Amino acid sequence: MEESNRQKKISGILQEDISSVIQDYLRKNTVKNLLISVTKVTVTPDLGYAKAYLSVFPADKAVAVVKEIVEVGPQLRHQVAAKVRHQLRRMPELQFFNDDSLEYMDQIDRELKGFNNPIENPDILPRRKKS
Repeated sequence: MEESNRQKKISGILQEDISSVIQDYLRKNTVKNLLISVTKVTVTPDLGYAKAYLSVFPADKAVAVVKEIVEVGPQLRHQVAAKVRHQLRRMPELQFFNDDSLEYMDQIDRELKGFNNPIENPDILPRRKKS
């Protein structure tokens, strides 16, 4: 089902504000050498829930960072609500997810360039079961 124009507008507003709130949170906690971007926000048709997809660099810290952001989610929601209070009547519940699409694209790019050639290294292919 396609998003309505209202959902798209609210998603854009929330994406900017969630990103700035997360950056402020990281700055206050003096987190160094970490880059987080909000790649996408989707809002349900009833505007009750918003899913925020976070891309974390370096990728090896992604699971821990997203877990920490989920734990402080209510405080982040309160700060975002303060920013959008004149634009939205009701602040949607925020759900945070790890967006690993960049790592997936990087893996496909490496395989297309020939770094993981199954002809030269047949061990990278999964073994087929004999029936």
